Parts: sequence; C-alpha cells; structure tokens
Amino acid sequence: MDSGMIGKIQKSKQYASERERIQINSLSVTFQGRNNEHQVSFQDGKWICDCDFFKTRERCSHTMALERILIQGADLTLN
Repeated sequence: MDSGMIGKIQKSKQYASERERIQINSLSVTFQGRNNEHQVSFQDGKWICDCDFFKTRERCSHTMALERILIQGADLTLN
C-alpha cells in the first residue's frame, strides 16, 4: 500500500471519530421489505418512505431501521 493511501486511511479514521464534522443532507436507499421493495429517503431533516404505513404515520419500520443503522454506524454497501 502506498504512503498516500495510508495517509487517507488515517484521515478517514479521524473523520469517523469526529462525527460532528458530518451532516447528512440527503440520502436515498432501496429497502428490500418482506413483501415489496421500498424507496426511502432523507431530505431536509425528514424521512420519506413510499410504504402505506408511512403515509398515515410519517414513520415506519423502514425509516426506523435506517435510523438504527445510522446511529450504530453499521457498514453499508455503496453502489
């Protein structure tokens, strides 16, 4: 591994430990539900999901699962 990459890895660890540096402005994911695929996004500080439950409650299992994942800092696969 070259020294440039080693420096970037160290910097990424520093950034990850200083979470106050990061603000998520928007996020868009495809959630594989039990029965259907759902589009979930986070924009302007609000969650949006295309499932029927979210339409009446403004929260659902998909948005709550993503909140948990983001709070726990789980690894996500980026496409």
